Amino acid sequence: MTGIPFETTLHVRDTCLCLATQRAARALARRFDDAFRPLDLTNGQFSLLMALNRAKPPSIAPLADFLAMDRTTLTAALKPLERRKLISVSVDPDDRRGRLLRLTAKGRTLLAKALPIWKAHHAQLDRQIGPAGDLRGHLTMLARPPA
Repeated sequence: MTGIPFETTLHVRDTCLCLATQRAARALARRFDDAFRPLDLTNGQFSLLMALNRAKPPSIAPLADFLAMDRTTLTAALKPLERRKLISVSVDPDDRRGRLLRLTAKGRTLLAKALPIWKAHHAQLDRQIGPAGDLRGHLTMLARPPA
């Protein structure tokens, strides 16, 4: 049996961008989940509602692409929001096979309550790590599909 030396494990731990990003993402998700808990909202639901806050309602495919989710996962994430009447799903009049996603008045109200929580926690993060513009830019770049 050939083993990998423990030094290699330490090297991967200390240099792997994927591992570091996953760890940071989970820690940030927990932080924002805790912050949004009084509103019965998760960080993912906040992001999804915010992505729907636009003048023209998107269909599922472009929204899934924007959120870097597959359509099946997005559809499953939409169900609880639809049950809570925070979003509505309607047939796309230009393509009867497609569905359009809209925030409802209840969804906009909840998003308005969540936004100050998000702002306060982001301000705290910015104080903790300093200006994160480069980090945001790099993460956005990494979220794009490879060329």
